[in-house]
Amino acid sequence: MPDRKTIIIGLGNPLLGDDSVGWRVAESLRDQAEALGVEVDSLAVGGLSLMEHMVGYDRAIVVDSINLGDAATGTVRSFALESLPNPFAGHLGSSHETNLQTALQIGRMLGTHLPAEVTVVAIESPYVYDFTEELSPKVAEAVPLAVAMVISLLE
Repeated sequence: MPDRKTIIIGLGNPLLGDDSVGWRVAESLRDQAEALGVEVDSLAVGGLSLMEHMVGYDRAIVVDSINLGDAATGTVRSFALESLPNPFAGHLGSSHETNLQTALQIGRMLGTHLPAEVTVVAIESPYVYDFTEELSPKVAEAVPLAVAMVISLLE
């Protein structure tokens, strides 16, 4: 598998319905992490804090819910971080701090070893603010597809 030090980060909040999909994908990959040659983490952070978790890695795959509104709920797709249509989508940024792209630029300017490649695996859903620990049916069906996409990105 990867010859570069790689981290897979599942983002979200496990109490906010489909917002927890990144965590669910990370959980599904955790048992395979050693065989895949990667580290897996689940986080509820964004921007600068997310960047700090990438220090020392050559590559990162971030899994998160996204609501671009241009695809059906449960659609799984991947983007290079630089080409993400909305750099504040999901947990990659917030109105209270910078987005991940800017945080990585700052970290690199300071000489921090950060991933040269950051890929976002995004699962479309508008249901990210519902107080529930359950995924919506379409997003639950998308978890194995997102897991397969992450594995294919590693190959």
